[in-house]
Amino acid sequence: MSTPDTVAHSPAVSVVVCVYTEDRWEDILAAVSSVGAQSYPALEILLVVDHNPALRDRLAREYKETPRVRVLANTGPRGLSAGRNTGIAAARGEVIAFLDDDAVAERDWLRHFAEGYADPRVMAVGGRTVPVWASGRRPAWFPEEFDWVVGCAYKGLPRGRARVRNVLGGNASFRRTAFDAAGGFATGIGRDGDRRPLGCEETELCIRLSRARPDAVLLLDDRAVIHHRVPAARERFGYFRTRTYAEGLSKALVARSVGADKGLESERRYTTRVLPAGVARGLRDALLGRPGGARRAGAIVAGVLTAAGGYVVGSVRARRGAMTFSVGRIEPGEPERTRAGADA
Repeated sequence: MSTPDTVAHSPAVSVVVCVYTEDRWEDILAAVSSVGAQSYPALEILLVVDHNPALRDRLAREYKETPRVRVLANTGPRGLSAGRNTGIAAARGEVIAFLDDDAVAERDWLRHFAEGYADPRVMAVGGRTVPVWASGRRPAWFPEEFDWVVGCAYKGLPRGRARVRNVLGGNASFRRTAFDAAGGFATGIGRDGDRRPLGCEETELCIRLSRARPDAVLLLDDRAVIHHRVPAARERFGYFRTRTYAEGLSKALVARSVGADKGLESERRYTTRVLPAGVARGLRDALLGRPGGARRAGAIVAGVLTAAGGYVVGSVRARRGAMTFSVGRIEPGEPERTRAGADA
């Protein structure tokens, strides 16, 4: 672990990495290594294993001699939200940061997060997630406006450091008191391993936080960079279509929870300004003979229509009670865990 340089405010930061499959073993090791190499060191790294005892035991053996790494079992229902809530409950830091298990953080990632908390009003700081395509480069048809499909920052987000409605969960941090005020991540909205490509749990939490703490400031700092691996299967249009439909389903649940005014506030600007500009660029590129222009324009239109279809279906299901979620409760104290350095 590195030693910290001086920053204006030096909150202790716990980093939570939620994991679920041994198929990502090398990715998990790389994620942990990137946190261990931070210029602003983490207080601890919490690996929360989602109902996979074999993976939990293997990680406990791997990090047996690494004091700052703790391996925990998800004590809630299966899925990313409950895993994050388990990490929050166990964390000792004033700030809790979240990193995807298939991403690596740049050296100053935590430093930029920590700097944001010099203002006591700041309750969350998010960063910029850059895609690392399995094929070595962005597919020609894949529009940058839809990089959220693969869990990355997308064209249309503000640059620099800016106030936002919500941070993006795979590269984000929260002050611990944010969870005291608003509760944890809602289960039933977010991902369940590879079973459901849903999302929006961080959106719902951030809106709930802003209602509980109207003075809260949520920031996006695009200097806090992580690099997120995009497997080949997610470079295909079939996944693009499935993920945009799932986003519509998730947005319907968020709107039902917090109201369509807040639940779709940022999305209105995105669909009325950012996406039409993207279509225009794609058509212009097509006219200029640049590769993929027409396909990018078509993908944007298809993505909007598919997400809208998911939203309609999700709204109907939510009204009928077929889609439900519950706000995670953060219980004080640590859940059952396997400590690195203890017997599994």
